[in-house]
Amino acid sequence: MSKHSPFRYFKTSPEIIRLALMLYVRFPLSLRNVEDLLHERGIEISHETVRFWWKRFGPLFASEIRKRRVAGMRSSRWRWHLDEVFVKINGETHYLWRAVDHEGEVLESYVTKTRDRTAALAFLKKLMRRHGKTEEFVTDKLGSYGAAVRELGSAKHRNDGRWTNNRAENSHLPFRRRERAMLRFRQMRSLQKFAAVHASIYNQFNQERHQTSRDMFKSNRNVALTEWRGIGVA
Repeated sequence: MSKHSPFRYFKTSPEIIRLALMLYVRFPLSLRNVEDLLHERGIEISHETVRFWWKRFGPLFASEIRKRRVAGMRSSRWRWHLDEVFVKINGETHYLWRAVDHEGEVLESYVTKTRDRTAALAFLKKLMRRHGKTEEFVTDKLGSYGAAVRELGSAKHRNDGRWTNNRAENSHLPFRRRERAMLRFRQMRSLQKFAAVHASIYNQFNQERHQTSRDMFKSNRNVALTEWRGIGVA
């Protein structure tokens, strides 16, 4: 059976939808910022249309990107950096748990109301179901990580040395910029949804440009754009 195109009921071209979604999720822009940028290019849409496209296509695109990267084994199992950030939702503190590999690839995002052993264990189980097991967990001194890895029988693989988790700390910065542009979140579900979509699209375009030549960076960027333009193609 042939795969149906997710754009089949939309009059707008898939190229415009992909462009609007990439601008909104990848860069720290508001819905109205995206509307203005597309207007400058002669594309007349409402910011509410951008919101609808993001809710409709964001999870679909993110899921396709994740499947491609997991199938292609692009994420490393050598070392995973784990960390959590505080996120306010209607004045209440929630915790966004995130895991990245040694190259900054975001492996998993998980939102909870607590950061105890139960939350850490649920996060690790979700991470390992998708990516398998790692040779080393790098964490901070939070006791919840220690309790969780002990229950998983992986305590000897944990590294909580000082400054060893800077990779995870730095990986939070793109998400924080997006959070400020969106004027924070209103629901726990919307935070989980956006964090997952943002992580996948960030992975698609993330380039360690300081580690490669200009020519290699341009080549990798063109490959990422070509793959992006092929998402959702039936």
